[in-house]
Amino acid sequence: MKEKYFDLDPNNKTHLVKILQVIFGILCITTVLYYTLTGIISGATNTTLWLAIVFLVLFGVYQIMSGLGKTRKYFRLNQNSILFKQHSVLPITDLQSDKIDKIELYPLSIKFFLKNSRKIKFRFGISYPEIIDPVKQEVIGFAEDHGIPWIEVPEEI
Repeated sequence: MKEKYFDLDPNNKTHLVKILQVIFGILCITTVLYYTLTGIISGATNTTLWLAIVFLVLFGVYQIMSGLGKTRKYFRLNQNSILFKQHSVLPITDLQSDKIDKIELYPLSIKFFLKNSRKIKFRFGISYPEIIDPVKQEVIGFAEDHGIPWIEVPEEI
């Protein structure tokens, strides 16, 4: 089976936007260093200053990671595994085919039942509905190639 890759953030950023994100992230962290030093030197450290510092550090790190392409969301099928990253800041989920017990396909999600009784749910969301059907078809093909039972479950409201 050839590797299949689905980008869950189809609006690709230009090279200039990525560079600007890294620069903006560095500016945020530089601002944090300035406010930290001036706040400590002046003795005017308070809760508001520390909250602003924490926010700017986290935002700056996120901007740098986004500019470097580390926050991309995707769904990838390899020969023997399914890898996906459905949240920009959470780690990649790696599911080996021999550890998957069964798969349930819902209209806006896929639920993987593992042999160790864990359940992992992949949610598509409704931002890019055109990606849902191709991913589901590839998951069905992956399940059939590896002898994994699957079922399509209609959700009722």
